[in-house]
Amino acid sequence: MTTPARAPELRTQALLCLVETDPAAKAAGVAALVAAARAGTLAIDPAADLAPPGGIPGRPARPELVPPRLVGRRSMATVEGRAMLVHALAHIEFNAVNLALDAVWRFPGMPQAYYTDWLRVAGEEACHFEMLAAHLRTLGWSYGDFAGHDSLWEMVAKTSGDVLARMALVPRTMEARGLDAIPPLRAKLAQAGDEAAARILDILLREEVGHVEIGNRWYFFLCEQRGLEPVSTYDALTVRYKAPVLKGPFNVEARRLAGFSEAELARYVGDGLASAG
Repeated sequence: MTTPARAPELRTQALLCLVETDPAAKAAGVAALVAAARAGTLAIDPAADLAPPGGIPGRPARPELVPPRLVGRRSMATVEGRAMLVHALAHIEFNAVNLALDAVWRFPGMPQAYYTDWLRVAGEEACHFEMLAAHLRTLGWSYGDFAGHDSLWEMVAKTSGDVLARMALVPRTMEARGLDAIPPLRAKLAQAGDEAAARILDILLREEVGHVEIGNRWYFFLCEQRGLEPVSTYDALTVRYKAPVLKGPFNVEARRLAGFSEAELARYVGDGLASAG
């Protein structure tokens, strides 16, 4: 009698995707995981205590990683300037794939919906990366041709010991800044005549609202589980982990859709830094 094959386990497979260094192979691996999850052929073991291998996160030798101030900027009036902006966005999305995969494998003991939520994020971020990388090629450059910075992953690494800190400071802090930044970037690209890039940013903004909402939802879940008040806890975590200080203008409507509380939104408006986006 043949023993039935065991279904692949999601968290283990996410870790394998995370250490993959080739961006195209990583995106393909994530897409395969998403398809398997939709087909019901993935198992999820929240109790598995996985040991991290070396090489986290897997990424290619290029782009060169430099401090943010050294990344460089060019005028939107030039093709190279637009390519540099598209490259910077592609780099953010590649890192966002890695952070979503890290959220899946790293933290045991969460409800199964937590893992499927972050797999969904990884799949959408991989699509974002592929769209931006493909558009970059139409401009005459490839991912890795310009420098990038590592600020997003640095916060992922800092919060690797606590899922509450991760939810507070990566999706609802670092990624939420994208909700504020995308509308003016979209306007610049459209004004420069790059309507294709502008349409990609429309997709990014719509789906990033959902990603930040997932971070907010699990942050509030963990606060309730631990008996913590969300706003004061968030403030304490930003100090403890030296998170970036948030600066406006803020896309208040997108942040509302992403699940920020009215108490948090009122602080943005009260600072006189709000923007409709």
